[in-house]
Amino acid sequence: MADTERKAVHYRWDDIELEQLSESISRRLVTADRMMLAHVILKAGSVVPAHSHENEQITYILKGALKFDINGKEVIVREGEVLHIPSNVMHGAEALEDTLDLDVFSPIRQDWLDKTDDYLRST
Repeated sequence: MADTERKAVHYRWDDIELEQLSESISRRLVTADRMMLAHVILKAGSVVPAHSHENEQITYILKGALKFDINGKEVIVREGEVLHIPSNVMHGAEALEDTLDLDVFSPIRQDWLDKTDDYLRST
């Protein structure tokens, strides 16, 4: 049976390598077959330039606050709040304070795995 051959995997965030993208943005990734989970750490004032992607995104703010620009509309998401960004919607963000967010993507962000996410690395 295929289900019995598959194994559950247990992760600890502290055991996952921290990837430094810029002076003010870093992340840790957990990737499954069809989903990706990311801890994104942003220092106050960090900017994620406007971009879009095919991946559906759910952002949960664990600490801090992000000001999103979604198709030209401002949305502030604070600790304990969740934002859903559908596929191919233009969005960018600014950290209003030191922020830890949990991003969920489906399908996985291949550009993040390939390190071809230049829009984020150039911030």
